[in-house]
Amino acid sequence: MLPNVSCLIQAPGLAVVLVGQRKDSQTYVRSKKKACEEVGIVSYGVDLPETATEDEVLEVVAKFNADPNVHGILVQLPLPKHINEKRVLDAISLEKDVDGFHPNNIGELAMRGRSPMYVSCTPKGCLELLKRSGITLAGKRAAVVGRSNIVGLPAALLLQQEDATVTVIHSRTPDAQQLCAEADIVIAACGKAEMITGDWIKPGATVIDVGINAVDDPTAKRGYRLVGDVNFEEAKEKAAFITPVPGGVGPMTIAMLLRNTVDGAKRSLEN
Repeated sequence: MLPNVSCLIQAPGLAVVLVGQRKDSQTYVRSKKKACEEVGIVSYGVDLPETATEDEVLEVVAKFNADPNVHGILVQLPLPKHINEKRVLDAISLEKDVDGFHPNNIGELAMRGRSPMYVSCTPKGCLELLKRSGITLAGKRAAVVGRSNIVGLPAALLLQQEDATVTVIHSRTPDAQQLCAEADIVIAACGKAEMITGDWIKPGATVIDVGINAVDDPTAKRGYRLVGDVNFEEAKEKAAFITPVPGGVGPMTIAMLLRNTVDGAKRSLEN
Protein backbone atom coordinates (compact mmCIF):
# COMPACT_ATOMS: atom_id res chain seq x y z
CA MET A 1 0.00 0.00 0.00
CA LEU A 2 1.24 3.48 -0.84
CA PRO A 3 1.97 5.79 2.11
CA ASN A 4 -0.57 8.52 2.81
CA VAL A 5 1.14 11.52 1.25
CA SER A 6 -0.66 14.80 0.69
CA CYS A 7 0.55 16.93 -2.18
CA LEU A 8 -0.41 20.53 -2.81
CA ILE A 9 -0.06 21.65 -6.42
CA GLN A 10 -0.36 25.38 -6.99
CA ALA A 11 -2.73 26.49 -9.73
CA PRO A 12 -1.38 28.86 -12.38
CA GLY A 13 -2.20 32.50 -11.71
CA LEU A 14 -2.81 35.31 -14.21
CA ALA A 15 -3.01 38.97 -13.19
CA VAL A 16 -4.73 41.50 -15.44
CA VAL A 17 -4.31 45.25 -14.96
CA LEU A 18 -6.99 47.46 -16.53
CA VAL A 19 -6.68 51.25 -16.59
CA GLY A 20 -9.72 53.27 -17.60
CA GLN A 21 -13.16 52.28 -18.86
CA ARG A 22 -12.77 51.60 -22.57
CA LYS A 23 -15.61 49.27 -23.50
CA ASP A 24 -13.47 47.16 -25.84
CA SER A 25 -10.79 46.71 -23.17
CA GLN A 26 -13.39 45.79 -20.55
CA THR A 27 -14.83 43.21 -22.94
CA TYR A 28 -11.40 41.68 -23.58
CA VAL A 29 -10.66 41.50 -19.85
CA ARG A 30 -13.98 39.81 -19.11
CA SER A 31 -13.30 37.23 -21.84
CA LYS A 32 -9.85 36.51 -20.41
CA LYS A 33 -11.17 36.10 -16.86
CA LYS A 34 -13.95 33.80 -18.06
CA ALA A 35 -11.44 31.67 -19.98
CA CYS A 36 -9.25 31.41 -16.87
CA GLU A 37 -12.19 30.14 -14.83
CA GLU A 38 -13.02 27.52 -17.44
CA VAL A 39 -9.55 25.95 -17.36
CA GLY A 40 -8.70 26.35 -13.66
CA ILE A 41 -6.30 29.30 -13.84
CA VAL A 42 -6.64 31.66 -10.88
CA SER A 43 -7.48 35.15 -12.09
CA TYR A 44 -6.21 38.24 -10.31
CA GLY A 45 -7.23 41.71 -11.37
CA VAL A 46 -6.83 45.37 -10.57
CA ASP A 47 -9.03 47.99 -12.22
CA LEU A 48 -7.69 51.53 -12.05
CA PRO A 49 -9.50 54.72 -13.07
CA GLU A 50 -8.61 56.66 -16.21
CA THR A 51 -6.99 59.25 -13.94
CA ALA A 52 -4.54 56.79 -12.37
CA THR A 53 -0.96 57.99 -12.45
CA GLU A 54 1.89 56.14 -14.09
CA ASP A 55 3.44 55.51 -10.68
CA GLU A 56 0.19 53.93 -9.47
CA VAL A 57 0.20 51.53 -12.42
CA LEU A 58 3.86 50.70 -11.83
CA GLU A 59 3.11 50.03 -8.17
CA VAL A 60 0.46 47.47 -9.13
CA VAL A 61 2.86 45.79 -11.59
CA ALA A 62 5.57 45.64 -8.89
CA LYS A 63 3.10 44.02 -6.49
CA PHE A 64 2.27 41.28 -8.98
CA ASN A 65 5.95 40.84 -9.86
CA ALA A 66 6.62 39.99 -6.21
CA ASP A 67 3.61 37.70 -5.76
CA PRO A 68 4.61 34.02 -6.10
CA ASN A 69 0.98 33.07 -6.80
CA VAL A 70 1.03 35.12 -10.00
CA HIS A 71 2.78 33.47 -12.97
CA GLY A 72 1.69 35.89 -15.67
CA ILE A 73 0.98 39.62 -15.81
CA LEU A 74 -1.05 41.30 -18.51
CA VAL A 75 -1.48 45.07 -18.73
CA GLN A 76 -4.44 45.71 -21.02
CA LEU A 77 -3.57 48.03 -23.88
CA PRO A 78 -3.99 50.78 -24.91
CA LEU A 79 -3.17 52.75 -21.77
CA PRO A 80 -4.35 56.35 -21.28
CA LYS A 81 -2.16 58.83 -23.15
CA HIS A 82 -0.62 60.32 -20.01
CA ILE A 83 0.96 56.96 -19.10
CA ASN A 84 4.23 55.85 -20.71
CA GLU A 85 3.29 52.47 -22.20
CA LYS A 86 6.91 51.48 -22.80
CA ARG A 87 7.89 52.13 -19.18
CA VAL A 88 4.97 50.07 -17.86
CA LEU A 89 5.59 47.10 -20.16
CA ASP A 90 9.32 47.16 -19.41
CA ALA A 91 8.49 46.95 -15.69
CA ILE A 92 6.82 43.55 -16.04
CA SER A 93 9.13 40.75 -14.90
CA LEU A 94 10.56 38.83 -17.85
CA GLU A 95 9.47 35.59 -16.13
CA LYS A 96 5.86 36.84 -16.05
CA ASP A 97 5.65 38.56 -19.46
CA VAL A 98 2.95 36.24 -20.83
CA ASP A 99 2.00 38.85 -23.45
CA GLY A 100 5.51 38.51 -24.93
CA PHE A 101 6.05 42.27 -25.21
CA HIS A 102 9.27 42.53 -23.18
CA PRO A 103 12.24 43.68 -25.33
CA ASN A 104 14.17 40.57 -24.31
CA ASN A 105 11.42 38.30 -25.63
CA ILE A 106 11.11 40.23 -28.91
CA GLY A 107 14.91 40.27 -29.25
CA GLU A 108 15.22 36.51 -28.70
CA LEU A 109 12.47 35.96 -31.28
CA ALA A 110 14.38 38.03 -33.83
CA MET A 111 17.60 35.99 -33.53
CA ARG A 112 18.03 32.62 -35.21
CA GLY A 113 18.81 29.81 -32.81
CA ARG A 114 17.30 31.63 -29.83
CA SER A 115 14.10 30.83 -27.92
CA PRO A 116 12.10 33.60 -26.25
CA MET A 117 10.59 32.84 -22.88
CA TYR A 118 7.21 33.90 -24.28
CA VAL A 119 5.87 34.71 -27.76
CA SER A 120 3.21 37.39 -28.26
CA CYS A 121 -0.20 35.75 -28.01
CA THR A 122 -1.90 36.96 -31.19
CA PRO A 123 0.97 36.15 -33.60
CA LYS A 124 1.47 32.86 -31.81
CA GLY A 125 -2.24 32.11 -32.32
CA CYS A 126 -1.97 32.99 -36.01
CA LEU A 127 0.86 30.48 -36.49
CA GLU A 128 -1.07 27.86 -34.54
CA LEU A 129 -4.06 28.35 -36.85
CA LEU A 130 -1.86 27.98 -39.93
CA LYS A 131 -0.13 24.84 -38.68
CA ARG A 132 -3.29 23.12 -37.46
CA SER A 133 -4.96 23.86 -40.79
CA GLY A 134 -2.15 22.05 -42.58
CA ILE A 135 -0.88 25.16 -44.36
CA THR A 136 2.65 24.77 -45.71
CA LEU A 137 4.82 27.73 -44.68
CA ALA A 138 8.31 26.84 -45.84
CA GLY A 139 9.10 28.47 -49.16
CA LYS A 140 5.78 30.30 -49.36
CA ARG A 141 5.37 34.03 -49.90
CA ALA A 142 3.79 35.72 -46.89
CA ALA A 143 2.56 39.30 -46.54
CA VAL A 144 2.09 40.88 -43.12
CA VAL A 145 0.01 44.04 -43.41
CA GLY A 146 0.97 46.22 -40.45
CA ARG A 147 4.20 46.52 -38.47
CA SER A 148 3.12 47.01 -34.85
CA ASN A 149 5.22 45.63 -32.01
CA ILE A 150 2.18 43.71 -30.80
CA VAL A 151 1.25 41.82 -33.99
CA GLY A 152 2.99 42.77 -37.23
CA LEU A 153 6.63 42.55 -36.16
CA PRO A 154 6.42 39.28 -34.18
CA ALA A 155 4.17 37.70 -36.84
CA ALA A 156 6.78 38.45 -39.51
CA LEU A 157 9.54 37.01 -37.32
CA LEU A 158 7.56 33.84 -36.63
CA LEU A 159 6.88 33.33 -40.33
CA GLN A 160 10.59 33.78 -41.09
CA GLN A 161 11.37 31.10 -38.50
CA GLU A 162 9.16 28.76 -40.52
CA ASP A 163 11.17 29.58 -43.68
CA ALA A 164 8.50 31.68 -45.37
CA THR A 165 9.60 34.62 -47.51
CA VAL A 166 8.06 37.59 -45.72
CA THR A 167 7.06 41.05 -46.93
CA VAL A 168 5.94 43.59 -44.33
CA ILE A 169 3.47 46.07 -45.81
CA HIS A 170 2.84 49.39 -44.06
CA SER A 171 1.56 52.91 -44.71
CA ARG A 172 4.67 53.93 -46.65
CA THR A 173 4.86 50.84 -48.83
CA PRO A 174 4.48 51.58 -52.56
CA ASP A 175 2.41 49.09 -54.57
CA ALA A 176 1.00 47.60 -51.34
CA GLN A 177 -1.95 46.01 -53.13
CA GLN A 178 0.25 44.33 -55.74
CA LEU A 179 2.66 42.97 -53.12
CA CYS A 180 -0.20 41.58 -51.07
CA ALA A 181 -1.81 40.00 -54.13
CA GLU A 182 1.40 38.03 -54.76
CA ALA A 183 1.32 36.40 -51.31
CA ASP A 184 0.29 32.83 -50.56
CA ILE A 185 -0.34 33.79 -46.93
CA VAL A 186 -1.72 37.14 -45.73
CA ILE A 187 -1.81 38.26 -42.10
CA ALA A 188 -3.84 41.47 -41.89
CA ALA A 189 -3.10 43.64 -38.87
CA CYS A 190 -3.31 47.23 -40.09
CA GLY A 191 -6.19 48.44 -37.93
CA LYS A 192 -8.29 49.81 -40.80
CA ALA A 193 -11.77 48.43 -41.35
CA GLU A 194 -12.03 46.26 -44.48
CA MET A 195 -9.04 47.95 -46.10
CA ILE A 196 -7.95 44.72 -47.78
CA THR A 197 -10.46 44.04 -50.52
CA GLY A 198 -10.80 41.08 -52.84
CA ASP A 199 -8.31 42.43 -55.39
CA TRP A 200 -5.60 42.32 -52.71
CA ILE A 201 -5.96 38.53 -52.44
CA LYS A 202 -4.27 35.92 -54.62
CA PRO A 203 -6.59 33.07 -55.68
CA GLY A 204 -6.07 30.16 -53.29
CA ALA A 205 -4.32 32.26 -50.64
CA THR A 206 -4.69 31.79 -46.89
CA VAL A 207 -5.91 34.91 -45.06
CA ILE A 208 -5.61 35.51 -41.31
CA ASP A 209 -7.55 38.62 -40.29
CA VAL A 210 -6.32 40.04 -36.98
CA GLY A 211 -8.29 43.29 -37.19
CA ILE A 212 -11.38 44.08 -35.17
CA ASN A 213 -13.14 47.36 -35.97
CA ALA A 214 -16.54 48.78 -35.08
CA VAL A 215 -18.45 50.26 -38.02
CA ASP A 216 -21.81 52.02 -37.83
CA ASP A 217 -24.77 49.82 -38.70
CA PRO A 218 -28.25 51.15 -37.89
CA THR A 219 -29.73 47.69 -38.52
CA ALA A 220 -27.66 46.17 -35.71
CA LYS A 221 -29.01 46.04 -32.17
CA ARG A 222 -26.02 47.95 -30.78
CA GLY A 223 -25.93 50.40 -33.69
CA TYR A 224 -22.65 49.00 -34.95
CA ARG A 225 -21.08 45.74 -36.09
CA LEU A 226 -17.58 44.33 -35.86
CA VAL A 227 -15.52 43.80 -39.00
CA GLY A 228 -11.91 42.90 -39.67
CA ASP A 229 -9.18 44.57 -41.68
CA VAL A 230 -10.22 42.35 -44.60
CA ASN A 231 -13.44 42.68 -46.58
CA PHE A 232 -14.59 39.17 -45.78
CA GLU A 233 -17.33 38.89 -48.41
CA GLU A 234 -14.94 39.81 -51.23
CA ALA A 235 -11.87 37.96 -49.94
CA LYS A 236 -13.69 34.67 -49.30
CA GLU A 237 -14.41 34.39 -53.03
CA LYS A 238 -10.67 34.11 -53.69
CA ALA A 239 -9.11 32.67 -50.53
CA ALA A 240 -8.78 28.96 -49.91
CA PHE A 241 -8.79 29.61 -46.15
CA ILE A 242 -9.91 32.74 -44.29
CA THR A 243 -10.65 33.59 -40.66
CA PRO A 244 -13.89 35.38 -39.70
CA VAL A 245 -14.26 38.46 -37.50
CA PRO A 246 -15.30 38.04 -34.79
CA GLY A 247 -14.63 34.43 -33.84
CA GLY A 248 -11.36 33.75 -35.66
CA VAL A 249 -8.11 35.01 -34.21
CA GLY A 250 -9.62 36.35 -30.95
CA PRO A 251 -10.27 32.96 -29.28
CA MET A 252 -6.81 31.79 -30.40
CA THR A 253 -5.20 34.82 -28.74
CA ILE A 254 -6.85 33.96 -25.44
CA ALA A 255 -5.89 30.29 -25.81
CA MET A 256 -2.23 31.26 -26.32
CA LEU A 257 -2.39 33.58 -23.29
CA LEU A 258 -3.60 30.67 -21.16
CA ARG A 259 -0.88 28.42 -22.57
CA ASN A 260 1.79 31.02 -21.79
CA THR A 261 0.46 31.32 -18.23
CA VAL A 262 0.60 27.56 -17.72
CA ASP A 263 4.15 27.51 -19.13
CA GLY A 264 5.07 30.23 -16.65
CA ALA A 265 3.68 28.21 -13.77
CA LYS A 266 5.62 25.12 -14.87
CA ARG A 267 8.80 27.16 -15.16
CA SER A 268 8.34 28.50 -11.62
CA LEU A 269 8.16 24.96 -10.27
CA GLU A 270 11.42 24.07 -11.98
CA ASN A 271 13.31 26.97 -10.37
